[in-house]
Amino acid sequence: MKLGHLLTVLDEKEFRGDEQDDIVSIVSHSACVREKSLFVAIPGSRVDGHNFLEAAYQAGARAFVTQRPFLKPDASTIVVPDARHALALLAAEFFGQPTRAATLIGITGTNGKTTTTYLIERILQHAGHQVGVLGTVEYRYGSRREAAGQTTPEPMALQKVLRDMLDGGARHMVMEVSSQGLDQRRVDGCQFDAGVFTNLSPEHLDYHETLDNYYLSKERFFTQVLASSAKKKVRAIINQDDPMGKCLLGKIRVPHLSFGIAGGDIRAQHVSLSPAGISAELCLHREGSIAIRSPLLGTFNLYNILAAAAAALALDIPVAAIRSGIAAVDLIPGRMERIENRSGILILVDYAHTGDALESALKTLKDIAARKIITVFGCGGDRDREKRPVMGRVAAHYSDIVVITSDNPRSEPPERIIEEIEAGVRDAGVSRAPDRHAARNSDTKTYVVYPDRAQAIHEALSLAVPGDSVLIAGKGHETTQQIGAQKFSFDDREVARCALQQLSASTG
Repeated sequence: MKLGHLLTVLDEKEFRGDEQDDIVSIVSHSACVREKSLFVAIPGSRVDGHNFLEAAYQAGARAFVTQRPFLKPDASTIVVPDARHALALLAAEFFGQPTRAATLIGITGTNGKTTTTYLIERILQHAGHQVGVLGTVEYRYGSRREAAGQTTPEPMALQKVLRDMLDGGARHMVMEVSSQGLDQRRVDGCQFDAGVFTNLSPEHLDYHETLDNYYLSKERFFTQVLASSAKKKVRAIINQDDPMGKCLLGKIRVPHLSFGIAGGDIRAQHVSLSPAGISAELCLHREGSIAIRSPLLGTFNLYNILAAAAAALALDIPVAAIRSGIAAVDLIPGRMERIENRSGILILVDYAHTGDALESALKTLKDIAARKIITVFGCGGDRDREKRPVMGRVAAHYSDIVVITSDNPRSEPPERIIEEIEAGVRDAGVSRAPDRHAARNSDTKTYVVYPDRAQAIHEALSLAVPGDSVLIAGKGHETTQQIGAQKFSFDDREVARCALQQLSASTG
């Protein structure tokens, strides 16, 4: 592609060079440079790409996007105010603006993004559309599946996936939009038709530092990215029951639909929650009401259903497809995923790794389960230390037995992470049992500690009797565990199944 053609998407720029330069790749890492690459110098929090301009030049780059001048007699330089934003726009143009030729829905928020994408995907499929999905679990379209490296990929990787989806026949695309992706301008080159806000609670504060910064990254999706979309009909879909959703409704300037349980343009009534799932009547704004049934569990999933239904209405999807699409979603990897067993125990694996998400999952068990709740969880290392005692308090409040273990400790000692979780459990007035036998026979709430996650899951299941519920929280769909710099194969679901087999064999 000619450099001059690429540069048409940049409004603010100072250009010196030759518009006829051929560009064969766009890169932001000097190690990826080859002859005729366009190198974009990104000023990062740890490494500044401007420090690698000379290395990129020596490797063969002859065109540069920078935030300060870089002069070479045989090179073209484009100085821009925001190199990250420029990279996103250039990536979209390099891959032929795939989102201009498709319907694109973005979902952002702390919790519920993945489930909402699955629901919207199935609704669109029931309306007869081919759909591509980018999310935390995987990127998929047609028969193709690829494990997700990042929820929201870097601009060049993102636009390539979108182009592949379009070339593969997908004309509707649903993507999770992360706060880091928004903060780092990764989706600035995308033309959205609709944006969904699920909720907001403290998360990723190791990156954003404050809750206000975290919220502002989400707000930017609606006030800047969605507002600047080239699509003719753009809609925002907002959870009005969430306090930050209410705040957002006062900030956005694009047409919107609100949703909630008690109120909103799309709302639910006659709600019934049970171990079999959700039944409710959805009031669909001007489209009347429909009765829905879903095998998904809990109030928080009802909110996800409302979000998906509202997004579908905004896209003029037939009501019949909304009803049948919702009913068709029976399993979402690592999201309140049932582990079938013959022991009469409700075993669920969930990705809950924040206090709010853990509370939602445990509230669901309180609503639908009559006997003891046993919760297994840990917290990730090198991440949000503030949430560790919070999650400990939540687990202690809703559980009869808490089994504290490791998550992905990364470079931190697991014992230190566990101690910080224990502080929250003790704050809730729950004492540690000396062993699992004492925990099983205790008449009061208690907790035990097993740093080895596989052992923790095994012990938790051994504590359960028919009618009990076991929640294995934190990792959900993940299939590895990171300890130090190494990643090991580890899947909570498979570990639970293996433990069940061992326990069954030991009891004859």
